Amino acid sequence: MNIHVYDRPEQAGQAAALLIAAQLLRKPHSVLGLATGSSPIPIYRSLIVLYQAGVISFDRVVSYNLDEYVGIDPDHVCSYHRFMREQLFDHVNMRPEAIHVPDGKAADLAAAASAYDRAIETAGGIDLQLLGIGRNGHIGFNEPNSHFVGGCHVTDLTASTIEANQRFFDSIDNVPRQAVSLGITPIMRAKTVVLIATGADKAQAVKAAVRGPVDPRVQASILQAHPDAHFMLDQEAAALL
Repeated sequence: MNIHVYDRPEQAGQAAALLIAAQLLRKPHSVLGLATGSSPIPIYRSLIVLYQAGVISFDRVVSYNLDEYVGIDPDHVCSYHRFMREQLFDHVNMRPEAIHVPDGKAADLAAAASAYDRAIETAGGIDLQLLGIGRNGHIGFNEPNSHFVGGCHVTDLTASTIEANQRFFDSIDNVPRQAVSLGITPIMRAKTVVLIATGADKAQAVKAAVRGPVDPRVQASILQAHPDAHFMLDQEAAALL
């Protein structure tokens, strides 16, 4: 596990973007695992700048997003489909057919989740997985649990996750109670993992993930066992290390 600490959130985002850019320069047809939430936004902004400058291209990239809310239409203002279009895909030369986000409105959610896992396997696995971290240590929507769930699955969101995501919705009552999430197995099989965490409210989760035992109650702690995991932190998120 490699820990990188920067003065400001924007610097952490820029540094993470450079790791992703280096991956695309090494392997233009990379399979990227992408994340949503406020923490990755500086990363996507930096990647757009690098694309517009002609440094990198997304024309051969394939992407698989971590998660999506259950029951939300892809065009809903709070859907992760829409988030990714607005924050990255609409601004770079990604092929539409190369973009994959879990289907939270599938008639058979379990079957769709299994198909998502198979698609990643068929693509050769994830070359670089981008992650955020929840205040309770979740990665993707892999919430605190008695065990690590391997495959893509439907999960119930905890009260703390619902509260944290309330800011994106009109009220807490409108926050979905379930999500489809990539499991721990494809995350751990990714050749490189880049986790970004910024802000004082992530400090305890970062400490538990980095310094605590490997414990499914802190799902991010499994990354201690990953051979090439990078934590990109600002000073506030790293304050308890």
